[in-house]
Amino acid sequence: MEQKSSIDLFGAVALSAFSLLLAFNQVVIKVTNGGLQPVFFAGIRSVGVVVCVLLWMRFRRIPLRFVPGTWIWGVLVGIAFAIEFLLLFVALDLTTVGRSGVIFYSMPVWLALMAHVVLPDDRITKVKAVGLTFALAGVAVALLDRGQGEASLVGDLAALGAAIGWALTAIIAKASPLKAERPEVQLLWMVLVSGPLLLIMAPLFGELIRDLRPIHLWGLAFQIVVVVTFGFIFWLWLLSIYPATGVASFGFLSPVLSVLLGWALLGEELRWSILLALILVAIGILLVNRPVRSRKMSG
Repeated sequence: MEQKSSIDLFGAVALSAFSLLLAFNQVVIKVTNGGLQPVFFAGIRSVGVVVCVLLWMRFRRIPLRFVPGTWIWGVLVGIAFAIEFLLLFVALDLTTVGRSGVIFYSMPVWLALMAHVVLPDDRITKVKAVGLTFALAGVAVALLDRGQGEASLVGDLAALGAAIGWALTAIIAKASPLKAERPEVQLLWMVLVSGPLLLIMAPLFGELIRDLRPIHLWGLAFQIVVVVTFGFIFWLWLLSIYPATGVASFGFLSPVLSVLLGWALLGEELRWSILLALILVAIGILLVNRPVRSRKMSG
């Protein structure tokens, strides 16, 4: 599919659906952490995705072929992917879905900063700078409010690190020679590298098995098949044809949905500070990804 200069109707619908999936995914991770230690859970997930992606490529008759000169970038994107999900899974073990969602889905802010440096057509304008200020203020509000029972500074900081790791993963996939690879191969790099890394580190974070029940195994299967194998392949495909900040801008839906799902499904408290942080981050992301008007006069 040819490159698009902006998000069209199909892209908007697809990215909105993906945002809902990501929000629900936070709930799934939170619940599944009750049966599996977070880092071990993340490692098993990556290993499972390796199998699923290889089966998918065989079914679609996609050749397992790596573009020459991309292996270094493949390893780097895998390390970034491992860091992202190690921190996210730990964050959801320590803090609420709502808090984690607001902080983690500030990712477009960090992507905009990285894109300004490495993507010549994605510079920060004055409007984007205002947007960054709003979004950073929202993250600060979420981090500074310690009144919630399940609030954890370590968990909140882990969510922030995960957001930066996600932005780094996206920028490597978009701006490095790895962009020449198919989305399936990009994802394969991510899970091939992250799986062993996470499993090696898992014993450092405590016992691997907690109170394991069928619901936790269903959560693991949902993560492997739906969220990562098909969800991330789809997201990487969208990232390959639409502008990076345009794709990321739809991330502002995920924190809204995460807060609502955390309240509706897990009974989390809707504190004023989280709602304020959510509003500030959403305004900031919208401004960061506001289309730039051409300076040329028409006629």
